[in-house]
Amino acid sequence: MKKILLLLTVVMFVVSGAFAQIHKPVKWTVASKKLNNKEAMVYVKATIQDGWHIYSQNVKDGGPIPTSFNFGKAADYVLVGKTAEPKPKIKHEEVFKMDVGYFTNEVIFQQKVSPKKGTAT
Repeated sequence: MKKILLLLTVVMFVVSGAFAQIHKPVKWTVASKKLNNKEAMVYVKATIQDGWHIYSQNVKDGGPIPTSFNFGKAADYVLVGKTAEPKPKIKHEEVFKMDVGYFTNEVIFQQKVSPKKGTAT
């Protein structure tokens, strides 16, 4: 009986440990570069593990959830235009019955910003 109880306890710890691991297949990094006195570029890089992908920002209705960026309101800059992305790979996904754009390995998104008057660049 003690052996069975010990075995069940060990199995429960092993199984719960497997479910407790959170897999993060995409690593995000951010950098910026001053373009001129009025604008800067923010670079958002996604490094994607093998076997994984992220979808383009431009996905039609009824498709997968697109990549999106939420730049919170800031006192020192304003966004200029939309977040740009390179040309994605395209594949037909039968589950959505459409062609969808996606990225593998790594992708760099770009967002132009303009510092507000009186803020350092």
